Amino acid sequence: MKPPPFEYHSPKSLADAAALLARLPNAKLLAGGQSLMPMLNMRFIAPDHIIDLNGVDGLSHIMEKPGGVVIGAMTRQCDMESSPIIAARLPVMQEAVRFIGHLQTRNRGTLGGSLCHLDPAAELPAVAMAYDAEISVYSARGVRTLPMASFPAFYMTPALEADEILTEVRFTPWPEGHGFAFDEFSRRRGDFAVVAVVVLLAATAHGVVTRASITIGGIGSAPRRICEAEERLVGREATISVFEDTARMCGLVEAFEDPYASKAYRQHLVRTLVFRTLSAALARRGRHDNV
Repeated sequence: MKPPPFEYHSPKSLADAAALLARLPNAKLLAGGQSLMPMLNMRFIAPDHIIDLNGVDGLSHIMEKPGGVVIGAMTRQCDMESSPIIAARLPVMQEAVRFIGHLQTRNRGTLGGSLCHLDPAAELPAVAMAYDAEISVYSARGVRTLPMASFPAFYMTPALEADEILTEVRFTPWPEGHGFAFDEFSRRRGDFAVVAVVVLLAATAHGVVTRASITIGGIGSAPRRICEAEERLVGREATISVFEDTARMCGLVEAFEDPYASKAYRQHLVRTLVFRTLSAALARRGRHDNV
């Protein structure tokens, strides 16, 4: 299969890329290409211009700064997987990245590409939602920041203006000693998740939950934080019965159905994976939580 004809552009600076995006009609940005190229080849999209970001300086980095970890949009998923900063400060991200496709996919795939493609079953958007990430975007008009909660605009459509480029994402790490877990169910290894769950959990030395984050991917047009379940969990002792109750509550979430899974089956997966990830997060919780 061959893509439709397009004009290729390879800017060397962010300003040049933004100027091209503002000037050229029907243009698409190329990051890792792990989603864009198949869509081109299958002719799901037919842009007149492709703007390649791989030659743009300053978009690939993982840096710890006061108050957070900042990851550049063009940072490869394989670099995120092996980063000691992410392992120490955002451990659930490292765990989730290992579920993305295969090694060859992660060698090319990028953080920004995954967020902008915004597949509802993709792992990195769910992780960004779990951490309340802040997304920085750039255009010829300047820079602005969006919270991840408002970043999804519609199915596979981020809340970006036509001339904006995602440049970096800021994640606020949870305190040292928190529990975390990621799990998903897919039809085959490396496939998109039918349902994915991200859990972050903090508790006292006596096992009372002080903070919780539960995010579910694969059930709707974007990953969803289950805030009601988080609020109900806080202040309760982390026991099997409490986790079962939380999982049942999450299983009531509205879910779409497709040829791969019915609504009822996805809700069943949500209950199973939420209980499993809550239990795993509790087991990983440090003995001396900084809460």
